[in-house]
Amino acid sequence: MSRALVTSEEGASAEQEFAELFREHYQFMYRTAYSVTGSRQDAEDAVQAIFLRLMQRPLRLKTTTKAYLYRAAVNQALSTLRSRKRIDVSEDVERLLPQVPSSGDPISDTIRQALQDAMARLRPRAVEILILHYEHNYSDQEIAGMLNATRGTIAVTLFRARARLKKLMTRSLARR
Repeated sequence: MSRALVTSEEGASAEQEFAELFREHYQFMYRTAYSVTGSRQDAEDAVQAIFLRLMQRPLRLKTTTKAYLYRAAVNQALSTLRSRKRIDVSEDVERLLPQVPSSGDPISDTIRQALQDAMARLRPRAVEILILHYEHNYSDQEIAGMLNATRGTIAVTLFRARARLKKLMTRSLARR
């Protein structure tokens, strides 16, 4: 892929800026995607897809870069989960293998799968807030600052998301 070398005000090339962006945010984005998909390969693919898009279209944002990349990781991971559900596994024997490494405990594996199924059915904003709170240990106030919302909105969304998640998981586990 051929691309013109763009120089920023500080004199750094676009490639240097991209490399710095990658170093600074890869782990955070990977952990976020892994929290949603539960699969190392899917998380890596999601983050790789985001950075590939960024190489094709440089990031010029008015909002915070971290918030944008976080949201992109959640959305890409949710997209991966949803597309995994649409795959016709009867045609491909390899796809019958579990996507998430088995812990050896059938109960844990069932619960993990129910959680992933339920997360795929939540709204992306709710998943973002759940991951920020439970995986990255941010407070309601910190999440509100990142997502440009009020603390009350975050608290209510978190409460509703937990309730919906519990309901969806209960249904999913009852069917198994």
